[in-house]
Amino acid sequence: MVRRPLTPEQIAAGRRLGAALRTARGDRGLIEVALAAGISPETLRKIEAGRLPAPAFGTVVGLSQALDVPLEMLAEVWLAADIPVRQAS
Repeated sequence: MVRRPLTPEQIAAGRRLGAALRTARGDRGLIEVALAAGISPETLRKIEAGRLPAPAFGTVVGLSQALDVPLEMLAEVWLAADIPVRQAS
């Protein structure tokens, strides 16, 4: 099965998601959050930088839990711009 290239809209959505996750991470270390989410630090780095614009669902769920950000909020960020995500405390 050949994977179709992402559309420009999907790439933009991935960048929004990455930025929102970076904001939610706040001062917490990248390694700490990545390990809590069950992913590698490099994967989290790529997601936050927008270089991995379509992370696996399980990855997003793990990040949602690790950052204490509702999954629904991350879905809203993916779907629409200008949805703020709070910084983790």
